[in-house]
Amino acid sequence: MMTSTAIPLGMPKVVHYGEGNIFENEPFPEYAKRELKNDQLRNNLRFVTHAIRNKRARVTSELPDWQELRTTGEMVKNYVLFNLPQMLEQFERNFTARGGHVHWARDAHEANQIALELIREQGVDEIIKIKSMATAETGLNEFLEENGINAIETDLAEEIVQLGEDRPSHILVPAIHRNRREIRDIFLKKIEGINPDITDEPAELAEASRNRLREKFLSTKVAVSGVNFGIADTGTMTIVESEGNGRMCLTLPDTLISFMGIEKLLPTFQDYEAFLQLLPRSSTGERMNPYTSMWTGVTPVTARRTCT
Repeated sequence: MMTSTAIPLGMPKVVHYGEGNIFENEPFPEYAKRELKNDQLRNNLRFVTHAIRNKRARVTSELPDWQELRTTGEMVKNYVLFNLPQMLEQFERNFTARGGHVHWARDAHEANQIALELIREQGVDEIIKIKSMATAETGLNEFLEENGINAIETDLAEEIVQLGEDRPSHILVPAIHRNRREIRDIFLKKIEGINPDITDEPAELAEASRNRLREKFLSTKVAVSGVNFGIADTGTMTIVESEGNGRMCLTLPDTLISFMGIEKLLPTFQDYEAFLQLLPRSSTGERMNPYTSMWTGVTPVTARRTCT
């Protein structure tokens, strides 16, 4: 049984301000003043946030030990923080023992540079990506574009944002500020070979996205992902998602580059069990996520896949 002890850590003696892609290009008060006049955005935000909150309240009330699960998650995370150096090294040993490679980055620029070098080693100028907050914070897409690499987002909402030359407006639902008509117009302008008579029905929009991405999944050699959790005692990385596009990125390309923050570690799979109950209920109000992908090390590629 794991116990938790509160230890005052004090203020850090060295302040590292870092760099990243986490700020807007204009002061927030000015941005907020303008966007508050955007009725579509306000209506969408109100609808989705209320829907998610109501779903969350409903599914969390089904578990009699919900608060105990939350306390368990807190204790696990505290344990990781108190033992972080040893656990990072344990994860690296186990992941490396299974054929993977671990690269350490001090900041956003170094992380992006490592990814760029790995992509260039494969001789490609286009990659596919899973929705990743870590790469959004490091500004990976923009960095790769500056260096001649096209990063294609495969999450539907992130794809909408990217094709619309836009920025995400919500951490869970990045295209919440777009309605179906706007999405249809974006697809008509940006997706080659799309049915010119496409409507704004969700099924038709999803099919247009699926047709565009399927060729990319089958022909692209390099993928980039984030990581939801890293299991220290096995060297396993995991991603939870709702569409299945992430699993296509994880399994089809020859090379996978995963951005994992050091705070993503969990000690064991037993700890992972608790977070698989906490995460979907707290984030999207679901009892469980549709897709849970786990990978430990690498699998040698015996043959290239072709699109037929």
